[in-house]
Amino acid sequence: MFQKILRLFYKVVIWFFLISVFSVLLFRWVPVPFTPLMITRAFEQKAGGEDLHCKHDWVPIEEISPKLQKAVIASEDGTFLSHHGFDFRAMYQAYKSNSKGKRIKGGSTISQQTAKNVFLWQGRSYVRKAFEAYFTVLIELLWSKERIMEVYLNSIEMGDGVYGAQAAAQHWYGKDAANLTRYEAAGIAAILPNPFKYKAKGSSGYIERRKSRIMKHMKYVKLDY
Repeated sequence: MFQKILRLFYKVVIWFFLISVFSVLLFRWVPVPFTPLMITRAFEQKAGGEDLHCKHDWVPIEEISPKLQKAVIASEDGTFLSHHGFDFRAMYQAYKSNSKGKRIKGGSTISQQTAKNVFLWQGRSYVRKAFEAYFTVLIELLWSKERIMEVYLNSIEMGDGVYGAQAAAQHWYGKDAANLTRYEAAGIAAILPNPFKYKAKGSSGYIERRKSRIMKHMKYVKLDY
């Protein structure tokens, strides 16, 4: 009986490995049509009696302003172009702060956020974190940094029912993602910690201060993919 369970476990592990590698390789070239979060939000909207709303327009990275690319690096992951998926210093700082009961920006990199958004469910658990680490290693091995940024900027939640740079640019500023100004790009990046609570346009004082800090750091970001 134990040997049968062990064989079944091995088969599950092997099939999971094959399917996960195939999925990561597929999305190296194919646009991600939807994410688990989009499905979750649709169920939440339905349960809350809301009309289903989801704006998501995939565009290649050439049609996303470099200003927005710099803004999310400045805001979310300053070492994105140099790390290999994990920023252990930021993770340690987040751990120390959280252990003291403080609330600061988490230690997740853009690579980790991309792995979570595309392949996994939302939530906080050690199991999900373990899967997140696994998929982060895979995309760092099999995708370029430019591809990680492209998928990230086309998949991340940037407003209520708004996913990706093109939909966000249209929603917040009525223009294409390619035409965002530095201030507008910083506005979108500034709300990423909580796109439900904050607004990129007509922002609170807190978000305006975040925009200023992001724009200050953007000038130090070099996009050398």
